[in-house]
Amino acid sequence: MREIKAEDISKTVERLCIQANRELPADVVRAINAASHNEPWKGAAETLRLLGKNMDIAREKQLPVCQDTGMACVFAEIGQDAHISGSFEDAVNEGVRRGYESGYLRKSVVGDPLRRVNTGDNTPASITVHLVPGDGIRLTVAPKGFGSENMSRLQMLKPSDGEKGVKDFIVETVRLAGPNPCPPVILGVGIGGTFDKVSYLAKKALLRPLDQPNPDPYYAAMERELLETINALGIGPQGFGGRTTALGVSIETMPTHVAGLPVAVNMSCHATRRASAEL
Repeated sequence: MREIKAEDISKTVERLCIQANRELPADVVRAINAASHNEPWKGAAETLRLLGKNMDIAREKQLPVCQDTGMACVFAEIGQDAHISGSFEDAVNEGVRRGYESGYLRKSVVGDPLRRVNTGDNTPASITVHLVPGDGIRLTVAPKGFGSENMSRLQMLKPSDGEKGVKDFIVETVRLAGPNPCPPVILGVGIGGTFDKVSYLAKKALLRPLDQPNPDPYYAAMERELLETINALGIGPQGFGGRTTALGVSIETMPTHVAGLPVAVNMSCHATRRASAEL
């Protein structure tokens, strides 16, 4: 049994909140830069170049890459042989509170969905916990802006809708979103599970680097096909037209009921942010 101090968790979350908002993951940076060179339409290529310049300035000057510094989505893999000295949830929220304050990040969380009073410190975080073998903790902070989050969708399809129904729903989601989620987008797709689990799968899919396809060749091929189809929609960077509507599609699946075919799309903008650390 290994003891991990709650204060160490808070310090780590604080650092990750700031890092994630200032420095895009390397795979996202590579995808934006590659798209700016491969985009055939001049206006779209210039837009991608400006997006790349913005992320470079954010990293160099240590400023937020986007004004919407998001709701703090925190994913924790906690070793079953680890003992936390204190409340894990309180430690995470304290880290978010400190990070959004010391990092001068916009505080966007309201304490009640209808009465709309800002909590003033971007807490509470959205926390997902998994128990894993070992005695350590792996933390990932993925700030999620709501320009793209609001374009996400979930559908309880019928099994008879099959693969075509799933693909059509995903493509339709991007088409309906248009320029609203600040394309080029990154799509996290969940297929299977239950009503609640499929949305988690879609969010989890966004944590996978863009250069890591689904390990199942069947779903890896579907990811490639969907990306090609979506980029043929012509929405383009920031909705100005072009071939680069999406940078990537990541699919996560799990078993489901014989009578169901849940599918969810978690839309993310070009500034898909995540940062991880291990304790």
